[in-house]
Amino acid sequence: MNKFSLFIKYLFDKVAAFVGIIFLSPIILIIYIIHKIIMPNGNFLFMQDRVGQYGKIFQIYKIRTMKSSCKNNENFITTANDERILPFGKWLRKTKLDEIVELINVLKGDMSLVGPRPDVSGYADALQGSARKILELRPGITGPASLKYINEEEILAKVDNPQQYNDEIIFPDKVKINLDYYHNRTFWGDIKIIFKTIFRN
Repeated sequence: MNKFSLFIKYLFDKVAAFVGIIFLSPIILIIYIIHKIIMPNGNFLFMQDRVGQYGKIFQIYKIRTMKSSCKNNENFITTANDERILPFGKWLRKTKLDEIVELINVLKGDMSLVGPRPDVSGYADALQGSARKILELRPGITGPASLKYINEEEILAKVDNPQQYNDEIIFPDKVKINLDYYHNRTFWGDIKIIFKTIFRN
């Protein structure tokens, strides 16, 4: 992307996130009410440290889907049958509605609508050589790797060692996909990814 395209992308992110929060606020309110009824113990929002652009640490916002006793430093690999996930939380994760509050991160400038998903420390730190170019990008709510692994938790639930499968198969593949996105990204390509994310079913 040239500087003009990057500016248009940045401006589009801000406007779309602002409009999105307003448009989705009734849905967020309904989820909040149901959340408080079904999952009364614990906070509505879940915040976790992630590695952002240029390696800067920021707090990502999500709607809490797990037991309130789960801490940020617990196992980061989650499968579809993870016992930490509450029933309503499973539905939120399946529909990706737990991620709509990440629009706040976009408004704050921590994230973009489209880009590599932000990793926890330990994964982003493991990037080597040209793969570190990925850290030059603002992380996104969605992206080409997110679309390919839209059912990642179901995939991990089917293997004997989810952690190993993630580290040896999924993570390296995501790095390749994200590096390809880095070299070939365009504003209109981002728009296509957004539409594919919304209408993926």
